[in-house]
Amino acid sequence: MKKKDALPKGWATSADVAARAGVSRSAVSRTFTEGASVSPATRARVLKAAEELGYQVNRLARSVIQRQSSLVGIVVPGMQNEFVVQLLGPLAENLAHHSLAPLLIDARDPAQMASKLRYLLQYRVAGVIFTSGSPPIELAQEYLRLRVPVAMINRDANLESVDVVTSDNQEGGTLAADCLIKGGARRLAYVNLPSGTYSGISRGAGFSEAVARSGIASISLELVQGTIPDYAGGVDVAAQLLDRPPERRPDGVFCANDLLAFGFLDAARYDFGLRVPEDIAIVGFDDIPMASTQGFALTTIRQDVEALAREAVGLLVQRMAEPTTLARTRRIPVQLVPRATSKS
Repeated sequence: MKKKDALPKGWATSADVAARAGVSRSAVSRTFTEGASVSPATRARVLKAAEELGYQVNRLARSVIQRQSSLVGIVVPGMQNEFVVQLLGPLAENLAHHSLAPLLIDARDPAQMASKLRYLLQYRVAGVIFTSGSPPIELAQEYLRLRVPVAMINRDANLESVDVVTSDNQEGGTLAADCLIKGGARRLAYVNLPSGTYSGISRGAGFSEAVARSGIASISLELVQGTIPDYAGGVDVAAQLLDRPPERRPDGVFCANDLLAFGFLDAARYDFGLRVPEDIAIVGFDDIPMASTQGFALTTIRQDVEALAREAVGLLVQRMAEPTTLARTRRIPVQLVPRATSKS
């Protein structure tokens, strides 16, 4: 192999590609810049050289030169939240359609949240998407002050220039109430998330209002704040609600997410020996993959993760181009998915 044909050590650079193709570095840059002018012959030579060398565009370096990052911060409230995990794939896919890449930040620990969010600024991110339940609004305001575009999923931001995409949580609560009431449940309970998030509050409001609208005098409603937003939290609340005489136990329970519902369901069956749905009907929210398994077969409210991600990325990209656009809200429809834990 001739010296000029030798493969470079480490990452190939645009200079390496230019040398092999016999063109200028600016020709290499134009070849890999969308919309830039370059002749077909030159483009073919550059692409052939780049393939031979394994060259990849250094987008971090390009963002420094152009002062425009291709990174978007995705802030999540911990990776134990299966619904948020479901969102990550569609978010990354939709960002890629706009030549953007995600930079994931776990904001689960409140003590470290501020430093982690500021860490994103070191990468000059093009924008930030906050997912359900995180972070505090005060920290989001820092990005706005620095003119970093912000979009939120399942949050009630009420901030100027912040776009929000949310599932129709209130309608989800209505669907859950209608399902339980039509199945004959009359002693109802709603198990909310411990932090009292916007989503949880909205789901409870829809549930409560639907119960009131039913006009059935014999219906009772109990609202319970969970202690933990996962399986263990559902078990704890079940112990609180089911360790009672049968006439005081709820016979229809709506949980603010599927993980709470899973814990409640198992405790009802195995700790209290109740039949589901004959003795107690249970509805969750999210429709994470485990909800459809034979062990749970949970009736739940399905959120459309594909639509949530698509709308959030779309609004963020539009705001990157037009920062002064008024704040917008998109509400995504939800769907009742009846399974074995309810009678209807």
